[in-house]
Parts: sequence; structure tokens; C-alpha cells
Amino acid sequence: MKRRVPAILAASALALGAVQATAPAASAKAAGEDSLAALLTSDGNTFDKNKNDFDIVTQAVLAVLAAKPDSAVGVLTKGRQRVTAFVPTDQAFRVAAYDLTGRWLVKEKKVFTALAALGIDTIETVLLYHVVVGKTLTSDKVLAADGAAVPTAQGGTVTVDVINPNAGLVRLQDLDTDDVDPFTVPRLLDLNKGNKQVAHGISYVLRPADL
Repeated sequence: MKRRVPAILAASALALGAVQATAPAASAKAAGEDSLAALLTSDGNTFDKNKNDFDIVTQAVLAVLAAKPDSAVGVLTKGRQRVTAFVPTDQAFRVAAYDLTGRWLVKEKKVFTALAALGIDTIETVLLYHVVVGKTLTSDKVLAADGAAVPTAQGGTVTVDVINPNAGLVRLQDLDTDDVDPFTVPRLLDLNKGNKQVAHGISYVLRPADL
């Protein structure tokens, strides 16, 4: 089903030195503070031909922070802050750009350019709707939250609807009741696991308004 989108755009765990078995708990805690921003930029931060990674959302985050350094999106750079992000793949943004422009854009850079034309404030709003602040929701916790309306950094909620718990397949019901909702991508769950900030790849872009 076509998704009509008026406003879309938005490192590895710290190495521990050899420690004794009786090392204080603080050392383990420090190892879990790699940010999602570090993870997103760890692949070279360039557009490519892989539709299942996150180059477009990475560029969206960087664009917002460049224009608005104090944006709440900056929480993604603060590894000590607990965060869960539902991150659309590059293919998800390609679908969004098609719904917006009526053209199927193959190159990721062109997709990003089409969506960025909507403006920084719009991109920021949409990105924040994909972020849950204050909680580290690993995939098992997301499954346990079946039916819950999870508050986002944008101010709206996303409702968790577990479709197949064995496969880790979850539908995320956004605030647009008239269109297809995103699903988690089972092979892209628990990104950055072991840290306070985790992410899960999703198949479409969440929309914070009923269109």
C-alpha cells in the first residue's frame, strides 16, 4: 500500500582492558556507553547501494545537529543517556520519497535530498518520533510491551503490536491510522546491544500525524 508522506526525512562497545574477576561493577557500566550516533557513523558515513542499512537516517541526524546544535536529537550522541531508537532503513526512506514525490529514486543521495527539502524542523520532528528516551528496550523488552503505547521524544506515542514473538516481528502503530504501519526487521534487532542506547531497524518511516 502506498505511504503518503508529507514530512519525512533524521561504535562498537568500548574495549575493556584485562580485568580481574573481582573488578568493580563500574567498569562494566562504562563499557555500555557507546552512542547510537557512533554506531550510525561507524561504517564510513557515506551513501552506498545497500538498501538495508542506515545511511539516510545518519545524514538526517547530522543535518539536524549541524543546523540546530541544541536539538533534542543530540541525545543520540550521549551514550550515558538511555535511548531506544526505531530506525528506518534506507529502503524505508526510499518508499517515503516515492510517496512524497511520485518518483522512485534509486540513489540514496537523491532520496535524502528530496526529503531534506521538507526542512530541518520537519526532519527533526520525524526523527524524534522514532526515539524513546530514558529506556533501553532490547527486543525481548519490546516483545514484553505488547499493546503498550510507548512515549517518544517528539511527544506522541507508538503502540507495540507483537505479530510473531518467535521471529521478533513487531508492528509499530503510529499516529496515522489510515496507512500501513512499519514492522521491525528481525535481522536488524538489538543494534548496539550491550550499551545503554539500542536500536531496531524498521521497514517504513513512522509518521507522527494522522494524514
